[in-house]
Amino acid sequence: MMIKDALKGSFEIIGEAESVEDAIRVFREKRPDAVTMDISLVGELNGIDALQKIKEIDPGAVVIMVSSMGEEEYIRRSIDLGASEFIVKPFSKDKIRETMIHATGG
Repeated sequence: MMIKDALKGSFEIIGEAESVEDAIRVFREKRPDAVTMDISLVGELNGIDALQKIKEIDPGAVVIMVSSMGEEEYIRRSIDLGASEFIVKPFSKDKIRETMIHATGG
């Protein structure tokens, strides 16, 4: 919710997802300019799985991973899979906006 609030007014939010499956579906349907993806999604699949699937659909997709401190292994894996940027929890609204602007070139 904090990410959505931080981006409101500066970026158009065109979809939200609660699972990897939802994230993939929304990405396929909407083709957003950028995606924020929490590494720690609940379920059989996690945010890294979603990143991998999104990059298979569109290798040029801008995916910003959101992670907690102490998830260095996941961060390294995300880099290997092509994550564009990282936002580390806890974060500020300004950091979210700055990261999105940097990742999208806007």
